[in-house]
Amino acid sequence: MAERVATGRVNDVPARASRSVGEIIRANLFTRINAIIGVLLIMILAVGPIQDALFGGVIIANTLIGVIQELRAKRTLDRLAIVGAARPVVRRDGYAVEVDASEIVLDDLIELGQGDKIVVDGVVAEADQLEVDESLLTGEADPVVKQPGDQVLSGSFVVAGGGAFTATKVGREAYAARLAEEASRFTLVNSQLRNGIDAILRFVTWLIIPAGAALVVSQLMVNRDDVPEAVRRMVAGLVPMVPEGLVLLMSVAFAVGVIRLGQRRTLVQELPAIEGLARVDVVCLDKTGTLTEATMEVAEVLRLEADAPVEAVLGALGTAEERPNPSLRAIIEAFPHQPGWTVHSRTPFSSARKWSGATLSDPSGGTATWRLGAPEVVLPAGDPALVEADEYGARGLRVLALARDGVPVALVVIAQRLRADARDTLRYFAEQGVAVKVISGDNALSVGAVARSLDIPGADDPVDARTLPEDPDAYADAVERTTVFGRVGPQQKRDLVKALQARGHTVAMTGDGVNDVLALKDADIGVAMGAGSPATRAVAQIVLLDNSFAALPAVVGEGRRVIGNLERVANLFLTKTVYSVLLAIVVVLAQVPYPFLPRHLTLVGSLTIGIPAFFLALAPNAERARAGFVGRVLRFAIPAGVLAAAATFGTYLYARGLYDDLAAETSAATLALFLVALFALAVIARPYTWWRAALVAAMGAAFAIVLAVPFLQDFFQLKLVGWRGPGVAVAIAVSAGALLVVTERLLDRLRTR
Repeated sequence: MAERVATGRVNDVPARASRSVGEIIRANLFTRINAIIGVLLIMILAVGPIQDALFGGVIIANTLIGVIQELRAKRTLDRLAIVGAARPVVRRDGYAVEVDASEIVLDDLIELGQGDKIVVDGVVAEADQLEVDESLLTGEADPVVKQPGDQVLSGSFVVAGGGAFTATKVGREAYAARLAEEASRFTLVNSQLRNGIDAILRFVTWLIIPAGAALVVSQLMVNRDDVPEAVRRMVAGLVPMVPEGLVLLMSVAFAVGVIRLGQRRTLVQELPAIEGLARVDVVCLDKTGTLTEATMEVAEVLRLEADAPVEAVLGALGTAEERPNPSLRAIIEAFPHQPGWTVHSRTPFSSARKWSGATLSDPSGGTATWRLGAPEVVLPAGDPALVEADEYGARGLRVLALARDGVPVALVVIAQRLRADARDTLRYFAEQGVAVKVISGDNALSVGAVARSLDIPGADDPVDARTLPEDPDAYADAVERTTVFGRVGPQQKRDLVKALQARGHTVAMTGDGVNDVLALKDADIGVAMGAGSPATRAVAQIVLLDNSFAALPAVVGEGRRVIGNLERVANLFLTKTVYSVLLAIVVVLAQVPYPFLPRHLTLVGSLTIGIPAFFLALAPNAERARAGFVGRVLRFAIPAGVLAAAATFGTYLYARGLYDDLAAETSAATLALFLVALFALAVIARPYTWWRAALVAAMGAAFAIVLAVPFLQDFFQLKLVGWRGPGVAVAIAVSAGALLVVTERLLDRLRTR
């Protein structure tokens, strides 16, 4: 083994749950926005003074914040990923030991059992009814029976039986690793929010290019005798057009979400899952392990044949299964193996078959084939025992039928306990308007009884999935109107998810067993339990490491916080972009000096956007996620930006007629712009809490301090002259602010209608 490690024949592909430190620094530092701001910063540093370069400090601070928050999220994500990672069993020196997937070396003999994920490529050395699902690689849903000498590929998983295989390709040579060489789970790909912000940035770019070019020419012409002043005014017009903090705050908000959920032992394997679960309107729940506890106990054995050795047979069947499921573990605990019983051949349990079996010989030498599984599969149609099985099922009990050579022998009744947190979690989803579908491989009556005990609407009419119509439209209609489904196979779970998606639903699927993998993979959001099979954890976007269904509302809450808060701050950033572009246009048309220096807009932007946006982006927010993010942002930003630009330029023109001092004109325009932007902040900050009101008041007080303190007046080159100019600025700004409030309420009413 040491020789193989030394020569690099080790499975060294990192199970990356996050970006590397270098990638995080590069992603936050080398951005298009930072490049634009950096060029403008160099221009200002060349002409001075340093006060006009303050906007560069804001970018540096924001970038550092982004890097620090994402590094914190990386540590959380990596730590949780290690906890939830698959640990294959390897035979070395005659012993079977658990190792990390990264510790596997070439020629290792790796054991396989039901639910195991195959982590490297290899050749089957031992096979005991081994069935492997390769659908994640090939798209073929049917399991493949593997015999010694057959190839197995990394990325597939075991659905039945067991065995062992020899590792022939490890690390970057393995099949799944070659497919995923460039993949990173810490990603914002396919995020509606990210797509919306990208669309906004494209819109902004098209505005900035012509407006910025015209402003450059205009200021050089107006200030031809003072080129440094022209450069300062030109940069002042260009800097606020760039929504420099919008993408940063989105990354920070997601990173903080990862940290918060990590504290709840919830592993987010793909960042869009935080947002995606907040948009979900249908949650498909597997009953066992989600609504009920995974542990079970035998409640009763109903004999159908008086003299049958039921207890001994159940003990022998339990011994025959190498990796028993929860039902069989309960049987093993109740009926230990008795001496004298020998297993000659066996068929392991699979979710598709819904039974397991074995050929057994008893102490007297008699041989028979026994099956244990779903009554409607094991027993012949019309058997009276099916009626009794349904009666138990209607009480919420799980029933297994035991048959010998096709003849019914006994019914094994198994009890499950409801999860203590299930009722509250289901109530939360009902209050939030999220429909619940219970999908289980158990008897439909039994699943319906459990659902009724949890007060799930529609639980009185459970449906056996085998009776669903084959016509796609009729199938989708049935899935839409039904809440509880029983006897659902792995492929049917996948079909149910696809049918709901075809009807326009955003679907989340929860599960813990290998029979849930296909549905988890195809759902919009897959949620796996930490104690579930390695295969389910591998394909899910969210893993609940404490196996607590009650953690889902916290994930929904984080998603809503991210979506709702980023919409708020996007309104602020886009308002600044709109009024900056409009001011540039009217300045070009009027052929006057741009009314601001960079320091003025840095001050206004920091107090009305930068600082409050940081607090608003991380605040609690329970608003429901809605479609139409871009449209809503533009419906606010455009009128708000137009009013801000009109009030500012109107004040500037009035001040130019009143004063013969550019500093006094700029101060009056800055006062007007700040007040309108403060009005916009006040509108966006609603609904008010004490801290939101205090935030708006603090920003207003900070600006007042700048106007009152002589040193700050000189530093920011702001000095209000007399009462007439400032009075007109306040009057115009208050009028524009009032009009903004009225406009926003009218738009709200139109949206409501």
